[in-house]
Amino acid sequence: MKRKILFCFLVFILLLSFVPYTYYLSSVFAENEATRIVSAEKLHLREGPGLSYNIIDTLQKNDKLHVLKQQGDWIYVEVKDLKGWVAAWLTLEVGAKEKYAISQVDYLNIRLEPSLNSSVLGQLHTGDQVVVLSERENWVQIQYGELTGWVSSDYIIINETENVVEHIQENKNETTFEDEPETFTIVVDAVIVRNKPSLSSKELGIAKKGEQYKIIGRDHHWINIEFKGKKGWLYSFYGSFEKTQEDNQNPKKVMIIYNGTNLRQEPSTSSPVMKNAYAGEQYEIIDTEGDWYKIQLSNKEVGYVANWVVSTNDNNTSIEKKQKRKKGTLHGVTIVLDPGHGGNDQGTTGIRETLEKEVTLKTAELLKAKLQAAGAEVILTRDSDVYVGLRKRVAIAHQHAAEAFISIHYDAIEDRTISGFTTYYYHPYQQTLAQYVHEGLSNQVSIRDRGVQQGDYLVLRENKQRAILVELGYLSNPSEEKLITTELYREKATMGLYEGILNYFDAQLEE
Repeated sequence: MKRKILFCFLVFILLLSFVPYTYYLSSVFAENEATRIVSAEKLHLREGPGLSYNIIDTLQKNDKLHVLKQQGDWIYVEVKDLKGWVAAWLTLEVGAKEKYAISQVDYLNIRLEPSLNSSVLGQLHTGDQVVVLSERENWVQIQYGELTGWVSSDYIIINETENVVEHIQENKNETTFEDEPETFTIVVDAVIVRNKPSLSSKELGIAKKGEQYKIIGRDHHWINIEFKGKKGWLYSFYGSFEKTQEDNQNPKKVMIIYNGTNLRQEPSTSSPVMKNAYAGEQYEIIDTEGDWYKIQLSNKEVGYVANWVVSTNDNNTSIEKKQKRKKGTLHGVTIVLDPGHGGNDQGTTGIRETLEKEVTLKTAELLKAKLQAAGAEVILTRDSDVYVGLRKRVAIAHQHAAEAFISIHYDAIEDRTISGFTTYYYHPYQQTLAQYVHEGLSNQVSIRDRGVQQGDYLVLRENKQRAILVELGYLSNPSEEKLITTELYREKATMGLYEGILNYFDAQLEE
């Protein structure tokens, strides 16, 4: 009997000690439960994980969210005694230090995958700030509004902050509202609309360039639109998002692009430095004096910053376009790149079944990135697998008054032993450009040099601009096809084209 009493007493003591421990554990788990805050000015709490679901409530910036589970880009949360789904990309983890990147160049491609061969989803401009999601070798995964993609780490600066979203939202008003954007504008000549977010799904019809469609929802890089009374799907990189917000009442500000930028006492590079600013910092513009902005500093002092090291929020003009062109840059130069063939015009087909239309587009996109990094305005005659007539390609050069038109091709002939690269021109005023570009190529690629030749091609003959056509090797030669279809060869070839174009325009400055 005494043993039973003693046993019960011990059990009772153990239970008493376990209760506070259990309470402690539950408290720790509650405190460590995933918590996020709303980073947008407003955020809809929805019945399901998507923009098409009904709205339960509208949340405000900095509202605290208790995360219950996650599904893709959406999280199921509890807030204000309500439960529902919110867009994860418009929230921020409490207390987490986040990285953000600032673009150092204009027209920086955002790619689907960390590869130069991957599809382009969109572009960043000089000074654009984006959230960094991850890093891989020379690539950085970013969140830019509705887009998640990869950019080259060579053209960005990465900083760290504890409240990156709030900092970024000040400059990117279009990303602060969940139900923005409202419409999607087609930017390619034509794109297939499908009934499901899959390339193998049924075709509903064709959306054409310039057409606008109401956005219903999204699934990663697929956009759900209203299409002829039905719900259709298409890839996001075939169009652009229209924004409806206005920010005309915002004070004009400059944003620092480079770490260590000098803020000076007077509008001169010889004036004493007041402080060094970091990429991403913003200052209100008081006045403009020549190439300098007079700005309001945080300590109520005024200072000056050069306009070539900042971007402004009053328009979308990049700082490159404000600069006078200097040697080694292409500021103010408009170049049209013409990826040969496309659509039902496949061009030549290699022995290894390489399609010319595919490699010309990959080459043009890679060259475009290099030229834009130097400050050029670059227009592609096609940026997807569509057919563009030869005369339309010429018209694009005329329409933009291009200083250079570069048509990119790969060659073929019945004799499989023929190899090498060739540069063609037609009019005498095109010859000098051809010679400079060909010399740049010869310094980079190792295949046979077939020289600069006159060629009777319509895109050259009918072109009033300085136009050339380059054949970057023979797909009909088995060994050469294997070489010229590699990423390494395209890198070298585009570097040669880039250097030739740059040398050509540098020479004009010396005349």
